[in-house]
Amino acid sequence: MDLPQDLTPAPTLAAEPPPYLLTQPARRSSPLVFASPHSGRLYPADFVAAARLDPVALRRSEDGFVDELFAAAPEHGAPLLAATFPRVFCDVNREPWELDPGMFDGPLPAWVNTASPRVGAGLGTIARVVATGEAVYRRKLSFAEAEDRIRRYWQPYHAALAALIAETRDEFGFCLLIDCHSMPTHPAQAGNPPDFVLGDAHGTACAPRATRLAEELLSGLGYRVRRNDPYAGGYVTRHYGRPREGVHALQVEVARPLYMDEARIERLPRMAALQADLTRVIEGLTRADWSALR
Repeated sequence: MDLPQDLTPAPTLAAEPPPYLLTQPARRSSPLVFASPHSGRLYPADFVAAARLDPVALRRSEDGFVDELFAAAPEHGAPLLAATFPRVFCDVNREPWELDPGMFDGPLPAWVNTASPRVGAGLGTIARVVATGEAVYRRKLSFAEAEDRIRRYWQPYHAALAALIAETRDEFGFCLLIDCHSMPTHPAQAGNPPDFVLGDAHGTACAPRATRLAEELLSGLGYRVRRNDPYAGGYVTRHYGRPREGVHALQVEVARPLYMDEARIERLPRMAALQADLTRVIEGLTRADWSALR
């Protein structure tokens, strides 16, 4: 099966890539951490072979190139953590054990969360469908396969993210996590769709000042910004966002038509302009006075 340029099969086990890439600044000067959990595009060859969808269809759930959009974070004193594996393979913006029992060839352990709304939609930790609703697999999976993915991909990513947050809070007295995503075109948003959606779990995951500043910086560049609708924040935002404990989390959703061809999963020429604007936003966020968040 021929693969598009960015759908790179993962090497064999002997040369298996790490589950994430962590780019650290030369000097930590900011209490921010940037993360891109859904931009990974190393697709394991056995996963591609087991899928009933073609390679481009498999990428429908991918937050394509978001890690590149926010790549300037380390230049402004903040680390950038990016998953290398794809969301459709293992979704780190879910609880570790949100699994659909209909996907498996045997019963699941009683402690597995089989009843969440995400599981019902086919978008659990191991997705049953891609974003367009098409089924991913030709066959039933074993629980051992899901367990292997969670232990080899989900857990290392979250261990790295938790360590970054803890280190940042220890150094600066608090941490502001910017969880970076992209959003597809949605028919219900026709007419005047937002360019960005900021999700702070309706004000519970981070200080209002953080959401407000991000909104002001984006709006000042001419973008349409909306809060919490239709994306208020996923597992990462709600799990790590604990303002009373000095950890703030803000989810940022970027409209894909701003920078990519959604059908072909390809960068558009205007991606460079968006990346430059987001670099300005990153600079504004990292230079802000966040002492009130301590």
